[in-house]
Amino acid sequence: MLYFLSLLLTIPIVNPVVEQPRDPIAIHSYHEDVTGDGQSDTIDLKGELFAPDGQYYQHIWADITDANNHSWTIPYGGGYEPSLQFVDLNHDNQNDIFYQSATGGSGGLYTSKLHTIENNQLIEIPLPNNQPIKGKFIDNFKASITLLPGEDPIIVDLSDRKDEYIRLNIYDENGILLEPTSLMIDPVAMFEPVNLSERNGYGLKSYQQISGAYHADGIGVVESLWYYEKGKWKLLKTTWKSDNLTEETPEENKNNH
Repeated sequence: MLYFLSLLLTIPIVNPVVEQPRDPIAIHSYHEDVTGDGQSDTIDLKGELFAPDGQYYQHIWADITDANNHSWTIPYGGGYEPSLQFVDLNHDNQNDIFYQSATGGSGGLYTSKLHTIENNQLIEIPLPNNQPIKGKFIDNFKASITLLPGEDPIIVDLSDRKDEYIRLNIYDENGILLEPTSLMIDPVAMFEPVNLSERNGYGLKSYQQISGAYHADGIGVVESLWYYEKGKWKLLKTTWKSDNLTEETPEENKNNH
């Protein structure tokens, strides 16, 4: 027993390493009226870097202070190159707070959030949902893409990639599809506030990439224009932007709603 006690006394005590919180970094300070009182508010965008010599912020947030010292904080999570824009997207004659930062992934995705301050309450406005786009390979080295239910599909010629698709066993050498295969349809990669007109104000444009056999096999991008009205996002227009491929559509690849 004495032997074990003496052995325990000789074992060094190792204290667990506790990671010290990193000092917040002031990313940018803005002065805009986001409370609707006609006076400039201070919006400080801040973050904590994951590594001292890195570019990824593991925590990002905005501290907002108005002229009467009311304050709000918006947490945004992590990301690269965060930024804020101040536009009236819900059309109440008051600037909203639109945030965006890159996720850093290979898909070129961004994290986007929209907030407004109403009656001293911070409110998050959900962004538009992804469109119900459908896409698939079809015979003769082509792809069929339907932007909205009930519409005629866009037919895209992929014959310039036929050697790769034959190698991947998507088609045989005669262009016959070996088995049903869907295209890769990304979620919305990013949003962009756009001024629609002096009368209607701002809306959002979204970008969704469509790829073939793998993500780098880009076929084109779906650009959609959204308008916030009566508490909901309304889809105004959808435009197909191809990657210099031949399309067989009679309506110039545009669908107005």
